[in-house]
Amino acid sequence: MVQTTCDTSGGTLHWDWTEAFAKFGFGDGDGQVETWQVEAVLAEVGYEVTVEEWGAHNTVITSISKDGVELIPYANPSYRFGYDNPRAYFPAELVTLLDEKLPQTEGAEFLW
Repeated sequence: MVQTTCDTSGGTLHWDWTEAFAKFGFGDGDGQVETWQVEAVLAEVGYEVTVEEWGAHNTVITSISKDGVELIPYANPSYRFGYDNPRAYFPAELVTLLDEKLPQTEGAEFLW
């Protein structure tokens, strides 16, 4: 389960790895942002990851590459970064890795 202790309340925070790619993820950036955990999972297995602040909204992963190949499908004209569910567009092996390392919390509600 992807659970983190809330820095503010000490309670349990439930989140989904897709929020690290969403403009409105982690409470539109007003909540506790956990993008760094997604970055760590990817970096641990050899992906090169770029994380950027997206204005006043969220801290997002803007690039994932391996062996010089970009895995975020910017070239796909139907993909809108920050708005579309990455599960539907990212390579299957990437989704499987993130689902295994950062599985969804049962019963929690997410953006997608």
